[in-house]
Amino acid sequence: MRVFSTNPRQTRELAAGLVKKILASPPHRKHARVLALVGDLGAGKTTFVQGFAKALGIKNRMVSPTFLIFRKYGTSIRQPADNFQFRYFYHVDVYRIQKSSELNALGFKKILSDPQNIVLIEWADKIKRILPKDTIWVRLEHGRHEKERRIYF
Repeated sequence: MRVFSTNPRQTRELAAGLVKKILASPPHRKHARVLALVGDLGAGKTTFVQGFAKALGIKNRMVSPTFLIFRKYGTSIRQPADNFQFRYFYHVDVYRIQKSSELNALGFKKILSDPQNIVLIEWADKIKRILPKDTIWVRLEHGRHEKERRIYF
């Protein structure tokens, strides 16, 4: 599916809409719910993360964790189906990662294995082979105008 965004606010709203769809879907119990963001520099990945995190009830200011690799945030969001809770939201940025094995030293496998985590990864195409098969892929592209974006789900 392709969607157009004409400004950052609209990009954040699209991300919030995706959160609503995830929360309305049946609980994901085998491992973390993973979303993979791809796109060039300035394509709107961090803006998308901001809207996504806000929809999860996270009030912290979202900045890309490029030098930290990931940030962990607590959330009290529950899925209505059976009160299943996402305890933690992980914002991951693998821009600086050369090999996916570098993430293992940071406990990434454990993060992905916990079904109470929701994980959003910027530059995810760099680690595609270690992500779950049911990862939700989101591609952001620059549009014709400065603030326009094409977003593919």
